[in-house]
Amino acid sequence: MKPNGLTPNRSKGGFDHADVHLGTNRLYVAHTSNDAIDVIDTARDRYIESIPGFTAVAGALVSEARGLVFTSNRGENTVSVFAPGAGRESFKIAVGVKPNGLAFDSARGILLAANVGDPLIPDSHTVSVIDLARRERIAEVKVPGRTRWAIYDEARELFFVNIASPARIVVIDARDTAKITREYDIPAAGPHGLDLDPITGRLLCACDAGVLLAIDPDSGDVLGDVGLSGAPDVVFLHSPSNQLYVAVGDPGVIDVIDVETMRREEVVTTEVGAHTLALDRKRNKVYAFLPQSHRAAVFHKTM
Repeated sequence: MKPNGLTPNRSKGGFDHADVHLGTNRLYVAHTSNDAIDVIDTARDRYIESIPGFTAVAGALVSEARGLVFTSNRGENTVSVFAPGAGRESFKIAVGVKPNGLAFDSARGILLAANVGDPLIPDSHTVSVIDLARRERIAEVKVPGRTRWAIYDEARELFFVNIASPARIVVIDARDTAKITREYDIPAAGPHGLDLDPITGRLLCACDAGVLLAIDPDSGDVLGDVGLSGAPDVVFLHSPSNQLYVAVGDPGVIDVIDVETMRREEVVTTEVGAHTLALDRKRNKVYAFLPQSHRAAVFHKTM
């Protein structure tokens, strides 16, 4: 593990979702407490810069296919779009209330923003659908509750969105984004982190109840489960090794799950409150973001 200093927190909130652009060796992490995106050079594990102007930023998502970075700006109800290395030249698009999870269909240029909503604002639990070429929102889909993370399945051409309560996954077809195609009840409280196993096609859903579920995306059936160290947040799958990394802020660990056997292989200590991570698939490195000490801890994975 190698700790790397980042900019100190200016308020409560720490870090949130992050992603890596492999082509430029840049990692983009939402520094929520600073209304900024922090950038790390993954080739040298060095801090590059902090880009301001992303109010209460909740997440970053990279599209290698389009060469773009997206952010969800929860404090201003927008998403930002910029090219790697050009974060200060971003443009913004208005979306629903408190955007959080992001997913992108690179073939169609359709970005989905899963909005947390506000219980005081009726019908504010929604998913915003953005046409990137037009730089505008083309649909607003009502969902049954507070959203969490979202992913896009290229093979099925479907978006999957976790709903915290009621515990569900909702599905939106990229070919018809104006409505929910189907939804599944999840038998564990608080679906949170979400990823897709491209080999088996299973959804990997980490729930606040402290359990990881492997789910058939066609039927919604639970195909396997494994206990976690606590309530999870961000998850990333390293497909070649069948290892899923699950960030658990309390007690401050990363659970390493073998998704083939659905067993927990290892528990790696990070820092209390470290609920988010990133995966550099090119260099087989995992980054954990430590909110108390304002650092990124780098774990070099052995295959």
